[in-house]
Amino acid sequence: MKLTTKSFGVAVLLAGSAFGAQAQEPAQNDGLNASLWYQTSVEYKTTALSVYAGAQRLLDAAIGDHGWTAALEQDGNYSAKPPAIILDVDETVLDNSAYQSWVVTANTSYSSKTWAAFVEDAISTPTPGALELTKAAADKGVEVFYVTNRKAAEEAATIKNLQEYGFPYADADHVMVRGEKEEWGSAKATRREAVAADFRVIMMFGDNFGDFTDDVDGTIDERLEVMDKYATYWGERWFMLPNPTYGSWESAAFGNDWKKSPEVRRQDKLDALNSWSGPKE
Repeated sequence: MKLTTKSFGVAVLLAGSAFGAQAQEPAQNDGLNASLWYQTSVEYKTTALSVYAGAQRLLDAAIGDHGWTAALEQDGNYSAKPPAIILDVDETVLDNSAYQSWVVTANTSYSSKTWAAFVEDAISTPTPGALELTKAAADKGVEVFYVTNRKAAEEAATIKNLQEYGFPYADADHVMVRGEKEEWGSAKATRREAVAADFRVIMMFGDNFGDFTDDVDGTIDERLEVMDKYATYWGERWFMLPNPTYGSWESAAFGNDWKKSPEVRRQDKLDALNSWSGPKE
């Protein structure tokens, strides 16, 4: 077909408009940079190593101070109880970036079905510094508990994965999964309380606010207030690992309402940004 100058110009204009609309359409998954940073950067790895090394230097002080506890659920006279530490599993002890990277490269999103298949493969690797910290704690007589929101059906594969790398106390008594008991829901306070009933919890580790307190479902400002409330805990009793790929920080931006469409959730996250107004014309 022969194009006239006029029709060629219109075609170019339409093609340009279509390309512009396509370019502006958000991808199904925005996690490329976050997953790339988490999986490949020395900045992430050295941050994780620094967190665990800092905690390891405090172990002797925490063990020796019988008034020292990290658990808000610790009640009564706990000074004579043996010491323990509590760690989350995903992105705290085990690095699941292979799953997050698959989500990005497959241009899909998280689902419980694909996540369960990934967990069953038991291919996650240790978070930098986690194995050294847990072994150092165990060598000093500190029991290690893994409080995870993996489901009860995923416990065996989780234990297998932990045991493969030699994590101490990687057994059914110390890996506490969601739903293992009726009262063990996604909020972790009941499991922390169960540990604190028999042990003095000297340190806790996680990548999500809910690994330390259940008071996590507020607005962004309310979460900051809770963070400030426990300012003296951070870096001494509570140790946070960075995770830019998922977490309660994300849902806080859209009012913790997962019933909103992906498009609305994305817009809410954009609206939550404190953005520069741009150069003055």
